[in-house]
Amino acid sequence: MNERTRKTEPIFAGRILRLERLEVELDDGRSAVREIVRHRGAVGVLPRLPDGRFLLVRQYRKAVEAAAIEVCAGLLDPGESPETAARRELLEETGRRARRWVHLGRLWSSPGYTDEAVEVFFAECEGESQAADLDEDERVETLAVSADEIEEMIRRNDIRDAKTIAAWQLYRLKVRD
Repeated sequence: MNERTRKTEPIFAGRILRLERLEVELDDGRSAVREIVRHRGAVGVLPRLPDGRFLLVRQYRKAVEAAAIEVCAGLLDPGESPETAARRELLEETGRRARRWVHLGRLWSSPGYTDEAVEVFFAECEGESQAADLDEDERVETLAVSADEIEEMIRRNDIRDAKTIAAWQLYRLKVRD
């Protein structure tokens, strides 16, 4: 399976994404149009405190007009490695540093229309913390919850964010002590 791009037309370029219209040739020679959101990438971090609870964040997401419960997350800065971005986001959103990091995997958020990839990490936090250093337009509430509480929030559909549900499942498959 393959689609060959014949023409790319830029539609929009913003601060965090670009929109392109592509004309493609399908395997059988027919033509089709694809609209692709180009994204510079992001990270997600599932942090665990020394007492065994996990840190999640709640923040308002305008796109869905609701407060979402999520893992710590943020965009990659130009030229920044996912590991560096994960450390930065953990510190900015929670005021925490980690003594152990595990790369859980790379997720495609919605490959039907965007190339966004989210690198997901587990972070075993150190005991001490400092004040969060949020971006000026961020409003984030930190939640410390048990593993059972996370699973119940997923069951109740209180956690609907795909990267958070995927991060939890990857943690359970790869790390869970």
